[in-house]
Amino acid sequence: MGWQAAVVGALGAVQYQQQGAIGKYNQAVQNRNAEVAEQEAAQIEKQTEFDIAQFDKQYQKLEGETKVNLAKSGVVQGSGTAYRIAMANAREAELQKNIIEYNSKVAVNKKMEEANFARISGQLARQQAKLAQISTIASTGTSLLTMSNFSSFGTKSYTQGAGSSKSLFTSDLAYK
Repeated sequence: MGWQAAVVGALGAVQYQQQGAIGKYNQAVQNRNAEVAEQEAAQIEKQTEFDIAQFDKQYQKLEGETKVNLAKSGVVQGSGTAYRIAMANAREAELQKNIIEYNSKVAVNKKMEEANFARISGQLARQQAKLAQISTIASTGTSLLTMSNFSSFGTKSYTQGAGSSKSLFTSDLAYK
């Protein structure tokens, strides 16, 4: 095996190592993306708690203002109109809280799906790198075999009888 085969082997080994390193790096990047998405999901949940607390404060303030305005106008608390206004406000408040929670859950689920997809993408990148490594091994091996099988093919000649020299590429018909 000549220096060319050594170079081909060395380049194949380097390529194999680089493909493995790239696969690990890409998987690590995707795993980090997954962690970030999970952290964002946790932040969305915390933000939802804050938003609901803020909404409750605003609702309490609105309810107090409504009671004061009704009292100023002479409406008796708990009577027909005051009761209907209070019930409508309570239903609307509950509806708004449900919407905030629903939107939060949708956003959290979306972030968790992003995290799952990132992890799957990372595993896929790692598997693709392994396949590329196998391909590199196969192609390097094929190159080395080709170089060793054909490096001397056609350049050697053999002697047959009284000084007759034939090349390996020449058929016997050429000498008859």
